[in-house]
Amino acid sequence: MKKLKGNLLYGQSGGPTSVINSSAYGIITEAQKHQDIIDDVLIMRHGIQGALNEDFYYASKQDPDQIELLKHTPGSAFGSVRYKMPELNEDETDYIRLLYIFQKYNIRYFLYNGGNDSMDTAHKIAEYMRRVDYDVRVIGVPKTIDNDLPHIDHTPGFGSAAKYIANTIMEINADMYAYPKGKVTIVEIMGRHAGWLTAASHIASTEGYGPDLIYLPEVPFSVDKFKQDVRRIYGEKQQCLIAVSEGLLNEEGLLVSSASALKDAFGHVQLGGVSSKLAAIVNNEMRISSRRIELGSIQRAAAHIQSLTDVEEAIEVGRQAVKLATAGKSDLMVTMTREDQKEYKIKYGAHPLNEIANIEKTIPVSMINESGNGLNDEFLEYVMPLIQGINTPVYKNGTQTFTKLKR
Repeated sequence: MKKLKGNLLYGQSGGPTSVINSSAYGIITEAQKHQDIIDDVLIMRHGIQGALNEDFYYASKQDPDQIELLKHTPGSAFGSVRYKMPELNEDETDYIRLLYIFQKYNIRYFLYNGGNDSMDTAHKIAEYMRRVDYDVRVIGVPKTIDNDLPHIDHTPGFGSAAKYIANTIMEINADMYAYPKGKVTIVEIMGRHAGWLTAASHIASTEGYGPDLIYLPEVPFSVDKFKQDVRRIYGEKQQCLIAVSEGLLNEEGLLVSSASALKDAFGHVQLGGVSSKLAAIVNNEMRISSRRIELGSIQRAAAHIQSLTDVEEAIEVGRQAVKLATAGKSDLMVTMTREDQKEYKIKYGAHPLNEIANIEKTIPVSMINESGNGLNDEFLEYVMPLIQGINTPVYKNGTQTFTKLKR
């Protein structure tokens, strides 16, 4: 196999997670083990836009202690972006620019860290570089709190978000029962077309503090059934805790609510507001006092409650990406397969990017209860290993310490 000598270009794309920087740590530290062929790691500022703008961080310029802190730093430390690369047969302008940049900086390894849309970007770049006969290895590094990538058991980022959601639901539940007669509390949780994050609220049930009702986008939402469910629970408890997905769909397949008609570069409608709409139904139509809570972006930013399992796996997918690239592999995404259902163990592999890009994995029907308003034990068996352990934050004067990078 021909050994390529040059630089590795890495970037982060799409919505951040609390562990995406752990993958950056894995990539940087693994690349340093291959100094015979990798001269330096260049990191794009704000994803692919950073490459197009010739705007980079250099791993060689960073203090080692700041690299270590990546494992405790949420958000996208190097900046993220939602930028859609044009179809190859429609407009090659961006690709011609990238080829120039790759040649100028001798980029021979390209690693892109993201979800569905990011894998689409990585595949397009791999395809173009093949067409123009520029030798570069392209590997996708998975991440998304939504847990909706196909051909992978779960995505780095999901476990920590699930842990935050489960514990927050427990705290909300405990607060609700301070009074003998309370409200219908509706908690809105992230998730566009896949309800994995909302389903994570069910984890709180293992300690007796879970939601009474859970509504997922995988199950068509009926307002009439919603009212019946709420009346029944509230009649029994004088309280009702509900977890709903922001991507909830009605029986016609339309979003129950969205914050606006605005769309991102990939055509995704900006979501939010379903809890407000349902709270209005409870208040105005059912005449029951309600409270709505939107967990918002903290679901993906809560580094103080990272799952250690999630952090370790995020690091490893980064390492595996470098290993695949230096072994001559390209146009692949790192995958994780659960080898044993009884004893949790992950095997790392790879899958073609063109079979991952823009495909969403939703919750299997077998994990949803018969009433369509909750989860069952099959889901718990799947999710519980992913939230184990604590990546203890680094504190200074009572606050967390995050990485500070040099430009």
